[in-house]
Amino acid sequence: MPIRFYVDADLLGVAKLLVTVRADVTFPGDPGAVGVDGIPRPACPIAPGALDTVWIPEVAGLGWVTITRDRHVQSRPAERQAVVDHKARLVTLDSRHALSKWGQLEIIVSQWRALEELAELPGPWIYTITRTTRRKEL
Repeated sequence: MPIRFYVDADLLGVAKLLVTVRADVTFPGDPGAVGVDGIPRPACPIAPGALDTVWIPEVAGLGWVTITRDRHVQSRPAERQAVVDHKARLVTLDSRHALSKWGQLEIIVSQWRALEELAELPGPWIYTITRTTRRKEL
């Protein structure tokens, strides 16, 4: 199963949980593994600590959807421009509801079917999600 979702470093704890149940998820520094379902997951080429303006083009070029907690991407000119220029696809968690690892996981799992639908849409776009809603930002 190819990678479809990249979980940003600001959600590393949740990312490490997701890769145990999803072979199509990766995160910066992910060494890859064979999941419990026997499906291999390749190592992630994104280095831990990579700047947003570096990893956004890389992730977009790989065709992955990014899941992040960084709601400021759309308000930082260089990062927003990287999203537009590289046709990136980003989903941000609404930080008012994603303060704990449990809250972050709850939002992602509650919205997983919506994430799969969004993964079919061409970029550039940014959506913000809560447990029950999604809102297009770009």
